[in-house]
Amino acid sequence: MTVTTSDGSRAFTGRSTSTGIEIALPARDKVLDAMAFSRGRFAISAPGESTLYIPSWAEVARVIEDCR
Repeated sequence: MTVTTSDGSRAFTGRSTSTGIEIALPARDKVLDAMAFSRGRFAISAPGESTLYIPSWAEVARVIEDCR
């Protein structure tokens, strides 16, 4: 699985679940800040799946802060 933001891309090893793909990140991982502050949107892609393009709206930053 790859997360692409305006700062760059980072690959992760995901785990397949019955509802999709899952990754675990520490609450202070820098990719979370990159997702929250990416210009316009960020992308999440995984082999064999459609790429998700997600707007970097304030809600993303709120969810990240609530998890910290």
